[in-house]
Amino acid sequence: MKSIYAGGFLSHVLELDVDGTKHSVIPRDYQLDPVKDFALHVDFLRVGKGSKLNVQVHVNFINEEASHGLKRGGTLNIVHHTLDLTVDAANIPEEVTVDLTGLDIGDTIHISNVKLPAGATDHSHEEDVTIATIVAPSALKSSEGGETEADADEGEPKAE
Repeated sequence: MKSIYAGGFLSHVLELDVDGTKHSVIPRDYQLDPVKDFALHVDFLRVGKGSKLNVQVHVNFINEEASHGLKRGGTLNIVHHTLDLTVDAANIPEEVTVDLTGLDIGDTIHISNVKLPAGATDHSHEEDVTIATIVAPSALKSSEGGETEADADEGEPKAE
């Protein structure tokens, strides 16, 4: 249960002992009791040497303090918290790290901009997956919108 709730359960190769024979397996699905929230069933997939697997890997964002856009009050809008990758079963990464250094408001981070772990390839159905964007803070957006409306009102005659 600790492994399920810790996250990444479906992307870790485990050693399973069945009648004294050890098998390398990866969990593929699990069912939880809807009331008591404990595991009822876990499906495993046996993996051999050199097997390639499609897994979801967590995305970790670093150097937020070095991002010009975030310093100026921008917000990191995360589009994908995990990435669909094809990897070797023996080398499943714990996470994919995205460096935010030097990014400004309006910048977009695509999977093509990220250095994937060795041997990992993108498995998503999108061409160049957007992982995150840095957007202007909502207060800045609303104040800009308010100024635009006020400017538009100045040029129009008012009906009395």
